[in-house]
Formats: sequence, C-alpha cells, structure tokens
Amino acid sequence: MKTKLLLISTIVFAPAMWAQSIAGLWNATITVGGNQIPFKIEFAGDGNNVKGWFFNGEEHENSTGGKFENNSLVLNFDSYASVLKATLNNGVLEGEYASTARPAAADSGARAGRGPGAAPLPFRAIRYIAVPPSKMNAPDISGLWYLENIKSSKHDEKAWQFIVEQKGPEVSGAILRVDGDTGTLTGNYQDGKFVLSHFSGARGALVVVTPQGDGTLVVELDGQHPQAGAIVGVRPEQAKAKGLDLPADFNQHTSVADPTKPFDFSFPDLNGKIVSNTDPRFQGKVVLINITGSWCPNCHDESPFLAALYDKYHAQGLEIVALDFEQGAEQLANPVRLRQLIKQSGIKYTVLLGGLTGDAKEKLTQAKGWDSWPTTFFVGRDGLVKAVHAGFPSPGSGKLYKDETNEFTAQVETLLGQNLKSQK
Repeated sequence: MKTKLLLISTIVFAPAMWAQSIAGLWNATITVGGNQIPFKIEFAGDGNNVKGWFFNGEEHENSTGGKFENNSLVLNFDSYASVLKATLNNGVLEGEYASTARPAAADSGARAGRGPGAAPLPFRAIRYIAVPPSKMNAPDISGLWYLENIKSSKHDEKAWQFIVEQKGPEVSGAILRVDGDTGTLTGNYQDGKFVLSHFSGARGALVVVTPQGDGTLVVELDGQHPQAGAIVGVRPEQAKAKGLDLPADFNQHTSVADPTKPFDFSFPDLNGKIVSNTDPRFQGKVVLINITGSWCPNCHDESPFLAALYDKYHAQGLEIVALDFEQGAEQLANPVRLRQLIKQSGIKYTVLLGGLTGDAKEKLTQAKGWDSWPTTFFVGRDGLVKAVHAGFPSPGSGKLYKDETNEFTAQVETLLGQNLKSQK
C-alpha cells in the first residue's frame, strides 16, 4: 500500500515541481519602439538562488542575484544597473527589463533608450525548442562590407564596417563603428532576407539585410537606432574603386592638443584618494589612459582585454588608468555598476572617478577630437602621448577584433621596449 501511495504522490506532484522551475534555455524578446528584438536567455537554479545570463556570441552577461518564487522572477544585473522582472503563466514569462538608476537630468552624455531613467522594455519568453537546421539555399554575404552614408554624431565618421560569418542560411557578425560594435548579431535567411538580432542587457539591435542584384546590400536597422532606415552596403574594394566614403581610422580619429605636454589627470579612486599623473608610480612607466564609463557596452567589451594586458605586462613597466565618467550622480556617489564591472572583468589596474559624462570634455583638456567611448591614450616612459586609439570592438567583429587587439598589444610592446633615454 505504501508503494502505491508513493507512486501516486510522485505522479501528482511532479508536474507542480516542474512548473516551479525556469532552469534552461528560453527564446525571448524585448520590445523597443514597437519592434520586437528576439534573443536567447538562460536560467539556472531555483528559489532564492536563481541566476540568468544574456548571450553576446560566446560571451555571457551574468546576473548578480535573483529569485523565483510563486511564479515570479526577479533578476538583478548590477553591471548595467538593471533588473528583469517577469511572471510565469502557462509556460510564458512576461514582464519588463528596466533601469534601476535614477534619471541623468542634464547629463548630455546619456544614451537615448537605455540610459538612467529610460522607460522599461517589455519582455516575453517561451522555452527554447531546437529547430532542425534549414536546408534553404542562401546567397553568400560572408566577409567585410562598408555601410555608406551613415548619420553619425562622430566628427569624421562617414561609413561603418559590417563583418559577417556565414554557414549556409545561418549568419553572425557585427556592425563596427568608430566607438565599437553592436555586439554579436545572429540570425538566418528567410523570405529573401537575412534577419539578425542582438540583446545582451544594454544594447539591442534588429537588422534586416537584403542582398541586391548588383552585388550590394540593403541594411535596415530598427526604428530606435539613430541610423534607422536603409543603408547601402558595398565591398571595400568597390568603395575604394568608386571613391566612396571609408570608415574612420581608429588611430587617427582622436589626438592631443599639445603633444609636447603630458596628459594631466587628477581624480579620486573608489576609496576617495586623489590619484594624479604626477604620482611616483607612473614615472618612467608606459601608461594607458583609458576614457571609459560603466554604462558603456563597448567599454565592457574592452575591460577584460585591458585586464589581461595589465596582468601580462605590468611587471615590465605597464600601468593602466581608467578614467570613469558616469551617467547620473547616483553612480558617482555609490558606483555599484562600476564595482561590478571591475569584479567581473578581473580589473587590478587603477580606476578613477572622473565625474559625469557631460563634463568629460571640459576636464580632459588634452583630448582633441575626442568623442568615442571608450578611447585609450598611449603614454610613453617620458610622460607624453605617443598614440591614441578610439573605440573598441567585441569578439563579434571577428577578424577585425583580432586585428585591433593585436595592434593594441604591439603598440604596448613597442613602448615598453623603448627606454626613457631614447624618447628624449
């Protein structure tokens, strides 16, 4: 009799136990400006120990705490000062993804749509179901493209780069601007078009790519993007042959006002201690001065790379100083988002609080033509700026990411190999 009761209780309660779990992979959407942007999200754990993560290609943007009780989900993402709240009903998670930061008031550096105080984004998800690979014949768009006649706020940017990797009808890639890329866009070929999307907690994108009979592309970005509408994509050799606009040079986009003078800075660290470029720790060293912000997705892309660079070359004389400018005074008073970025990136180098983004140009008097987040100034052992690199791509940019990181590293090695006497 006991055996029968045990079997009955297992049958009765097993579905209820399953209903209380959200562990696993889900297909999700957020809605921005009326457009639904599809992406994948995954959860693990239950009760007061739920974790979740967005995907950026092979990288994850992990939650920093969460719970799932009574079919109600709350996930915190301190790295972007955001929270995901949703309710599970009949196998569907519905809710919103919202900023927990206060409005940035007159901070002119705030990004529309995802800055502090931005409107919550409607969220919906259903459990992931694997779909057999499509056998549809798709045109080959793999490789590098230039996107022409873009509307950029950057002073010399007139074209973007679009890098695509393709396996049959499935594609991935990124749109690379002077300040960084979109993150890894993924999608497939359907009804004569490639539909790609991306959302990793801070930047969302929906991109529709239509191959044309003349070998060009028509690339359409979702309506909330500053470059909303259709852009023409051409191969680099076509652009050069026709004298079309080329992408901005990351190494020429920004310079210094006076190359004979040092790049001055004097800001507090996270403990309130003032750190300046004249401090003994920086004298005779190669110093990377990194203009960054914890709100900036491209800065999140760069931080793990800089952390690894510092670990590898610090003993040889490399110092890195991040000058962090925030959106909203709240994150200056209590830099939760910045602390989380430092933790998840493994940063051991110096991080200073520069102020609000809207005040950065006034404080960075040596920066000339600077308008990209992030931007890195390479300072030689003599204390003078030797090179400037605007922006930073993510691994979604494929070969372009590898080229830039290799170039970045080579510049550091060159400066480390120069002694102080040779630079005078």
